[in-house]
Amino acid sequence: MANLNASSNRPLSPHLSIYKPIPTMVMSIIHRITGAALYFGTILVAWWLISAASSEAYFEWVNGFFGSFIGRLILFGYTWALVHHMLGGIRHLVWDTGRGLEKETATKLAYATISASIVITVILWVIGYAVN
Repeated sequence: MANLNASSNRPLSPHLSIYKPIPTMVMSIIHRITGAALYFGTILVAWWLISAASSEAYFEWVNGFFGSFIGRLILFGYTWALVHHMLGGIRHLVWDTGRGLEKETATKLAYATISASIVITVILWVIGYAVN
């Protein structure tokens, strides 16, 4: 009689612990995470707009929250997620043209995405504090 357990002869599928994280893989994961963060961060923008339409006292309370250390940390993270997701999207647009798909170029673009997103976020916050 034939062996009914055919799955015992099949090779095991590679697991995440086998793969070495490469920059493009990490940027893909971060791009997805920042997309989800932007989804939930937009709820904060809606909360701020609703508070502005509700009452002056509630608007002051929400502004007080966003002006606190935790609020500013959340807003800084939201700004970084927005910039990083935008730059990741631009990187994908470049790839859609067939450019930058070589391993070395894709790795350089991944490092450039993370570096530029941090630099641009800090610049935006410095400008924000300068004009305030």
